[in-house]
Amino acid sequence: MQRFFWALTALLLLGSTTQTKAAPLSADTVRLTLTEAEQRFTQNNLNLLAQRYNVSAAQAQILQAKLWDNPTISLEQNTYNPQTHRVLDVTKTGNSIVQVQQLFAIAGRRKAATNVAQQNTLVEQFNFEDLLRTLRYQLRSTYYDLYYKQQSVGVYDKEVASFQRTVNLYQGQYDKGNIALKEVIRLKAFLFQLRNERQALLNDIASEQADLRILMRDTSGAYYIPTADQQRLKALTLTGRTEEQLIDSAQVNRADLKARQATVQQQTQNLRYQRALATPDLAVGYVYDRAGNYIQNYNAVTLGIAVPIFNRNQGNIRSAQNQIEVSKAQLSQQQLVVQNDVQEAWRQARQTDQLFQSADRETGDFDRLMKGIDESYAKRNLTIVEFLDFYESYKNNLVQLNDLRASRVRAFEQLNYAVGRPVFNAQ
Repeated sequence: MQRFFWALTALLLLGSTTQTKAAPLSADTVRLTLTEAEQRFTQNNLNLLAQRYNVSAAQAQILQAKLWDNPTISLEQNTYNPQTHRVLDVTKTGNSIVQVQQLFAIAGRRKAATNVAQQNTLVEQFNFEDLLRTLRYQLRSTYYDLYYKQQSVGVYDKEVASFQRTVNLYQGQYDKGNIALKEVIRLKAFLFQLRNERQALLNDIASEQADLRILMRDTSGAYYIPTADQQRLKALTLTGRTEEQLIDSAQVNRADLKARQATVQQQTQNLRYQRALATPDLAVGYVYDRAGNYIQNYNAVTLGIAVPIFNRNQGNIRSAQNQIEVSKAQLSQQQLVVQNDVQEAWRQARQTDQLFQSADRETGDFDRLMKGIDESYAKRNLTIVEFLDFYESYKNNLVQLNDLRASRVRAFEQLNYAVGRPVFNAQ
């Protein structure tokens, strides 16, 4: 029996020092840096591509607003000449009338329309930047969540491998009649629990792998292993920046706020455009009448303008005035949203960082303790309940530490997202 306990001790110590990594779900495993992920994301993401087309479409409207109206050319030809009895008489004895007319926009209508189109392009451009800000936050958060969950899977892999050896050894001793069945069953139950928890974590990883591939528009089905600089992640700090500074920075940098400001200007330009439309356009034309007027080969210049008696574009002008007030109210609302976003993100980042700084992040003592626990259990100095409790605490400590690290990085990314620019960057 003593030989059995020494053999068990050796196996447990070997299992506790063996490092295993999370097995990928695909044979096509790719190590991915955050820089590489962001490059592929900005080049390939379909949502960004669609918004770029919206910007291009808005730019085309600027060109359209600058164009002149097309001239109108009309031809009038008599169908039957009763004097010569000719049908469609195009000779000198017949009559032909040619008229050319050009519409001129006055009161700066074309310039006002161009200004409206330019402001609309700015709105679309800022919408694109805001979409980029949102999707980049999703990419970076997914990247770091995936990184730390894979670290936690490594913890489970280590424990599962160690416990599988332990269960196999105890099963053999039970078959020889050296130990009780309940001890083997208890070890198998704990191993089953570890495998279930590991599988749940792998399911989360699979979901985030899919999200990452969608953000990068990757159809290869590759299994990505994110890499990170642990020292730079640990060095993230709020020191040197205040909440008020970050709020001021957000008021300047947030693309959604810029879009609201551009909308106010767009509505202001639209009011000018609607007032310009109240002034009627001037139609200038030329008429040539060969034989149908008081003289042969009659030439004349025509001028035409609508008399603004009933329709002076009153409704559209009033609507444009109201839209300015609407856009100003939405701008004020967005400024309040930006301020609250930064304040909430600042609180979360500060609280999470304080918890991280106060936590014992060194696991070396815990690792050495677990080696002693394995040895004590092999020598029967610990009950199986105590042994499993130590292993459960060991596993929870490492997994919760990874969760805390992920929450801290996510909080800093949330603060970057709220400010609208990468104030805190680990890579």
